[in-house]
Amino acid sequence: DGNERQKERAAGALWNLAYNDDNRVAIAAAGGIEVLVSLARDGNEGQKEEAAGALWNLAINDDLKVAIAAAGGIEVLIALARHGSEGQKDCAAGALWNLAVNDDNEAAIAAAGGVEVLVSLARDGNEMQKVLAAGALWSLAHNDNSVAIA
Repeated sequence: DGNERQKERAAGALWNLAYNDDNRVAIAAAGGIEVLVSLARDGNEGQKEEAAGALWNLAINDDLKVAIAAAGGIEVLIALARHGSEGQKDCAAGALWNLAVNDDNEAAIAAAGGVEVLVSLARDGNEMQKVLAAGALWSLAHNDNSVAIA
């Protein structure tokens, strides 16, 4: 609950707090992943960027990679990487890179059209987007599963 500015600031605070692994676990335990995925999907422009940044940091944790995917985060992040603002694209590409370090997420990213979006960012994005998208593509290409990603 709260007004639009409060939601944006709360998502930004979670982004900062999620630099710490204990905080990552606490954010997830409090239901933060679902809230952040919802803000990244349905929030205003600032909320989307802050939420995607928080998801980027949360996705460092192996268990939370799975939780973000289960909450629909992969599709939301691909949509932001495709159509978002510059900052949203940066955060979405970073989050997708972290999420791609999981066999199930690799297949889900590919199935949701993420490979094409990441290739586009690696080719045409700003410098940060190129680095992050290339990292995500590297993770997708170096998988240990037998699922084709492209």
